[in-house]
Amino acid sequence: MKKRIFSLLFVLVLIATQLLGCGGAKTAVTVDSNGNKVIKFGVFEPLTGDNGGGGYQEVLGIKYANEIYKTIDINGETYTIELDIQDNKSDRTEAVRAANKLVADKCVAIVGSYGSGVSIAAREIFRSAKIPAMGCSCTNPQVTNGNEYYFRTCFLDPFQGTVMANYVMKHGYSKVAILTEIGDDYSSGLGSFFKTACEKLGIQVVAEEVFQKNAQDFHAQLTNIKNANPDFVFAPSSITAAPLILEQGKGDLGITAQFGGGDTWENGTIIDNAHGHATGIVVTTFYDENSQATNEGKIFLHGNGTLTGFSDYLVKNNQPAVIPAVSALGYDAYLAIYKAIEAAQSLEGEDIKNALNNLKYTGVTGDISFDSNGDANKNSAYIKEVENNRFVFKEIV
Repeated sequence: MKKRIFSLLFVLVLIATQLLGCGGAKTAVTVDSNGNKVIKFGVFEPLTGDNGGGGYQEVLGIKYANEIYKTIDINGETYTIELDIQDNKSDRTEAVRAANKLVADKCVAIVGSYGSGVSIAAREIFRSAKIPAMGCSCTNPQVTNGNEYYFRTCFLDPFQGTVMANYVMKHGYSKVAILTEIGDDYSSGLGSFFKTACEKLGIQVVAEEVFQKNAQDFHAQLTNIKNANPDFVFAPSSITAAPLILEQGKGDLGITAQFGGGDTWENGTIIDNAHGHATGIVVTTFYDENSQATNEGKIFLHGNGTLTGFSDYLVKNNQPAVIPAVSALGYDAYLAIYKAIEAAQSLEGEDIKNALNNLKYTGVTGDISFDSNGDANKNSAYIKEVENNRFVFKEIV
C-alpha cells in the first residue's frame, strides 16, 4: 500500500512539473513534502573569485527578500518560492556554466549578477531561453542593450562616471589619473565614461594606466600616476584589487591625491585590507541606510515582526552590521520579479517580461520603473567617504 501511495505522489509531482511554461523551456513546479507547490527563482551571483565578497552581500539581500516574500498567489494557487543559487565564480566561462544550469533547472526568472562581465557573458543564454533576468548592480550598458529579457535595478556606468566627474569638478580638482583593469567590462567601461565626462567639464586627464586581471603589484602604474601629479585618482576595480592599489599608492609611494572608486569600492573588506590607507577615499553608490526610508525600506531596515531587520540578518551571517548598497539592490531586484509575476498572474517568461516593461513600484532604493532598454529610471547617486574606518554619507549628486 505504501509503495502505491508513493508511486501516485511521484506521478503527481511529475505532472506538476509540466503544468506551466516559461518561454522556451517548461517551468518546474514541484510539490514539497508538505504538499506546497514550489517554483524557483534563479540566483546568478559570484560567491567566489574577485567579486565573491560583493556577490555574497548581494545574495544576502536577495535571500532576505525571499524571507519577506516567500509565497506568491497566481490564479488562486499559492506557490512557495525557492532560490536556486549558482556561483558564477566571477569568471565568464563559469558564468556560462552557471547560466545554463539555471536554465536547465527551469527557473521562473533570474536575479543577478554582481559584476557586469559575467552578466554580459550570460545575457544571450537567458534571452534564448526567454527567461527574464533582473540585474542588481551590473552597471555596464552592454548588459541590457538589445536584450529584451534583461533588466536591472541600478543606475548605469555612463551616469556613474558623470556623477564622479561632477564631484571632482565641484570640489575643485583639475587634474585626474585613471587606473583600470584590462578586459574587465566594468572597470574599463566606467573608467572610459569618467574620462569622457571629465573632458566635457574641462578637467585634465594627466595619466591613464591599466593592469592585468589578478595583478598583485601596481607599483609601476602608480609610479607613473605619481609622476603625472594628479590631484584625484579614479581606480574602478574589484574588491580584491582595491586595497592593494590603496596600500601601494598611498602607503608605499606616498601619493597624496584623493582616491576614488565606483560602487564596488563600497565594501568593508577594502577598509580592513588597506591597513589604514582607505581613509579619505570616495565612492559612488546606490543607497544610504540613513536616508529617508520608503515603506519597503522600513521593512528592509526593521523587519516584519518575524525578522528583526537586515542589520541583524547580516550579523547572523557573519557580516558587519553596516548595510551595503548592493544588498538593498538585491532585495529590490527580487521584489521586481515578484511584483511582475504578481501583476502578470503567470509564470510564462513572455508574460513576466511584459509585466516588467510596465512595472512601477517603490523599493528600498526608491521609486523604480524601467525604460525601453530595461534599465532602471534613476537620476541620483550617493557619494560616501571613508572616515574612522567606515563609509560616511557626504552628498547626493
